[in-house]
Amino acid sequence: MTSNSFQMGGSGFGNDKAPSTGSGEGDFSNDPASNSFFSENFKRHEDLKAMLDGNKDNLKLDAMKRIIGMVAKGKDASDLFPAVVKNVVSKNLEVKKLVYVYLTRYAEEQQDLALLSISTFQRALKDPNQLIRASALRVLSSIRVLMISPIMMLAIKEAVMDMSPYVRKTAAHAIPKLYSLDPESKEQLVEVIEKLLGDKTTLVAGSAIQAFEEVCPERIDLIHKNYRKLCNLLVDVEEWGQVVIVGMMTRYARTQFVSPNQDGAVEDGKNFYESEEDEEMKDEEDNDEPKKKPYIMDPDHRLLLRQAKPLLNSRNASVVMSVAQLYFHCAPKSEVGVVGKALIRLLRGHKEVQYIVLSNIATMTVARKDIFEPYLKSFYVRSSDPTHIKLLKLEILTSLATETNISIILRELQTYVTSTDKEFAAATIQAIGRCASNIAEITDTCLSGLVHLMSNRDESVVAESVVVIKKLLQMQSSEHKDIITHMAKMVDEITVPMARASILWLIGEYSERVPKIAPDVLRKMAKSFITEEDIVKLQILNLSAKLCITNSKQTRLLCQYVFNLAKYDQNYDIRDRSRFLRQLILPAEKGPLAKHAKKILLATKPAPVLQSKFEDRDQYQLGTLSHILNNKTTGYKDLPEWPEEAPDSSVRNVEVPVPQVTSSKSGERKKPTKERGFYSESESSSEDEDDSDEDSEDSDEDEEEDSDEESEDETDESEESEEEEDSEDSDVPQKNSIPPKTSAPKKAVKVEKSESEEEEESSSEEESSSEQSEEEKPLPKSKGSKKKPAKETKTAPQNNADLLLDLDLFGSSNGVSSGGGAVLTPSMASAMGNLSLSGTPASSSSNFVQPMNVPLKSYELLNRMTGKGLGITYKFTRTISMFSPKMVSIELTLTNHGDNQLSGIKIGKKTVQPGMEIQDFPEIASLGNGASTSVLMAINFNDTTQPAKFEICTLEQAFSVSITAPVGELLQPHTMGLQDFTQQQGKLKGMTENTGKVKIPKEKTDAKSVVTSVITVANMLQVPSSETDTVYRFAAKTMSEGVLVLVSVSVEEEAANIIVNCEKMVIGTMLLKDLKSLLAKS
Repeated sequence: MTSNSFQMGGSGFGNDKAPSTGSGEGDFSNDPASNSFFSENFKRHEDLKAMLDGNKDNLKLDAMKRIIGMVAKGKDASDLFPAVVKNVVSKNLEVKKLVYVYLTRYAEEQQDLALLSISTFQRALKDPNQLIRASALRVLSSIRVLMISPIMMLAIKEAVMDMSPYVRKTAAHAIPKLYSLDPESKEQLVEVIEKLLGDKTTLVAGSAIQAFEEVCPERIDLIHKNYRKLCNLLVDVEEWGQVVIVGMMTRYARTQFVSPNQDGAVEDGKNFYESEEDEEMKDEEDNDEPKKKPYIMDPDHRLLLRQAKPLLNSRNASVVMSVAQLYFHCAPKSEVGVVGKALIRLLRGHKEVQYIVLSNIATMTVARKDIFEPYLKSFYVRSSDPTHIKLLKLEILTSLATETNISIILRELQTYVTSTDKEFAAATIQAIGRCASNIAEITDTCLSGLVHLMSNRDESVVAESVVVIKKLLQMQSSEHKDIITHMAKMVDEITVPMARASILWLIGEYSERVPKIAPDVLRKMAKSFITEEDIVKLQILNLSAKLCITNSKQTRLLCQYVFNLAKYDQNYDIRDRSRFLRQLILPAEKGPLAKHAKKILLATKPAPVLQSKFEDRDQYQLGTLSHILNNKTTGYKDLPEWPEEAPDSSVRNVEVPVPQVTSSKSGERKKPTKERGFYSESESSSEDEDDSDEDSEDSDEDEEEDSDEESEDETDESEESEEEEDSEDSDVPQKNSIPPKTSAPKKAVKVEKSESEEEEESSSEEESSSEQSEEEKPLPKSKGSKKKPAKETKTAPQNNADLLLDLDLFGSSNGVSSGGGAVLTPSMASAMGNLSLSGTPASSSSNFVQPMNVPLKSYELLNRMTGKGLGITYKFTRTISMFSPKMVSIELTLTNHGDNQLSGIKIGKKTVQPGMEIQDFPEIASLGNGASTSVLMAINFNDTTQPAKFEICTLEQAFSVSITAPVGELLQPHTMGLQDFTQQQGKLKGMTENTGKVKIPKEKTDAKSVVTSVITVANMLQVPSSETDTVYRFAAKTMSEGVLVLVSVSVEEEAANIIVNCEKMVIGTMLLKDLKSLLAKS
């Protein structure tokens, strides 16, 4: 009160008009003397007090609005407490709400007056309105008086059992307040927290975890039973609750699961070739055999990561950051990359958010460069960035530097050196030095560039260049005598003390390489010794001592002169240094130290280590204040280390009889309404997955198909079941044969789901369901709107080209070819279109070849011997992938040649080049002896022929495999006319055109043979042309980037001229080679 009155009086003391507070003081504030020194306190807020004491609710409401407005503006309204607290019994709901807001603010300051109304607050806890009950509890917990802690405890216990989730949430907020007031009540509060943790409402979850973290974070046993529930509720919890839950789950995962990145568990035999230790190593290997089991992620660990992943799209930067730190600290290295794009998105926010995000990215890049390497350009510095943001971006760019991108980064750093921001320019030069020290191939280039900067007009740039050059020369001084000579000549021009000191240190350290220049530099320095800075004087003393040892004839007198000057210097460090060096170099009597003067002063110095400032920050948890400050703050708890062995996972099992009942019911329903349950499952899985736009599109299509399917099921379920039985027995490839192929894996998924917890469904099962829903799509279209067309499709397809075309299009989503492993070529679509447009056979007017079946080549992925009985082959289906149009669809055929059943077959660790992506196939629950199954996967090869490496895992072991796509399988057919083809081919000349000539057998000079050969090599589409034309043209685009690829083959007698046009020269060259190879075969 006193300080506030003085502040108000200060503004009126100079006869200025006091600002209006909006509280009815305007009548006497016009008087120059009406300030806090002269006015009487009881007159303040008189009009508000009168309005609050009145009987009219509208006046009370108006007064409370004005008071809350004053509180919001930071003005003191504590003297109104008695007048306000009387209205806590008001029957007007709006007035009562505002009174509670006011009391919450001032209850702690006016405890005595608040205690007088405590009975009113207790009555309000029984009010029918949930807002009043919550407000009363909030005010009660704001009264910081130890005497009423039992009353608060009773109120909290009642509120926890309240029907309203809002009141329960308020009770959770009151728990930490009571704990700070009365720590001895911890045991009772833990019981209350346990009840709140069992709450299934999303509104309460975040507040309950916050209370848990503040009161009893060590009671991890309270989380076990609620772990899966919290994971499933995570997406729907309010934003700040999500931050708290993810933070708690990070610590939980580090204590309850084993590390997903335990590479060293299998790697033994470091001293394998040392014969003396062979026996010991064998004993150790025998003892460690049980520990060598391949890592299998705990389903609960996977559940946490899967449920947290959608939060990377949150609008709240804190939520995104918390999920990023969860993945960084708890996820497998192969999955951490998903956080990169989300964090880059946050860089578009405010400067404060940018600083926090960049600080965390800087720490992440030190350990994992690959996460942010694709987003290198996002860290380019903008002229509008403040200096602290520029320095962080510079730090990240330097950490991301590799042999492949260093040329781009150096070109960017070169522009930063000319910045007007001196601090940023100096940091850029240091960054160049770091790049040069980390990447040996560019050290010479960086040194020459830094020497060039020494002729810069800006003195600070020159000085920083000298300092960095000095550090680099320490690493390889013998090779750069010329640079030392050049720097010695510049010592007169450079005036920055640190730079001059660095030059003198270099000359003294490597004086033997510049024997003629060093004494002259010492002579110049001796002249200006008195006017130099202290740091330069110390280096002059060092230089004189070193030269006196290596070249005493020329420099002994100079050395004595410098020592004499330093003897009387004002700085005691310089005086002490001169006395010490004099006794070491020029002793009156040679002692034991003087004999070793050269070893002491000219000993080989270790090269400096240029490392990131964020090198040691990984000891702190990302996203914490300690990480930002690089110092342990109050309340920070170190992130627990991973346990060597996982604790018992059964503690998270909750005994609920519901899953068993539902599983039996679902089994009974499955027979009559088989497909209806299947589609509902695909809908739920597609709704759960928010990873990509393609998934959401698939789910929309599934829902549309589902509505049609359900209506047909209701009209004719019996006929549909008969058709399924017929199609299962039939070997003829037809549309209705597709669903039975998916029925077996569908049952496996159903059984797996019924036996496990609902929360433990893996992402592979979701993908499986969405994949199966895609395969079911032909059913509604083949049936049409009535029943009978479904039967007609069994006889019609063989003679109807349109139905053949439909079969190919719908089969593309399946990817499993019918009819002996051959697929209908992409040219069919154009052929059918040509027939329908002209109305005459295509052969009569063009050289277009009729549609044909091209056999798909099968490749071996895993040999049965290497795979311990598991054999895998694969083939490229040449269909549009359901996962992404940029991905190449691949069909894997897995066969169990062993004697034992294989379980849990899935894709494990992936090792791919930047830009490549692998889409897993659904996990195969079990594969019996002699059984075989086919699954679909997809790979985005990024238009390269680099292999995609990954592991095929079973429950027992993992096998490393790789898939390399022939260049022809990286293409997708592209429709274009002859005129467009000629125009585009004209643009792709010069280096983008590859030509070749090859002799072909006489029997293969016909049109059908040529077209078949080309389409066998590459997934292309023939361009129609006239009948007399002997040039066969084909067009396609690359899968990933959509680059146009054109091929033309002209046949003359027994030779063929091949022209391949493509902007990607590697693809064009390799495609030409493959075409020549196949056409030449007899």
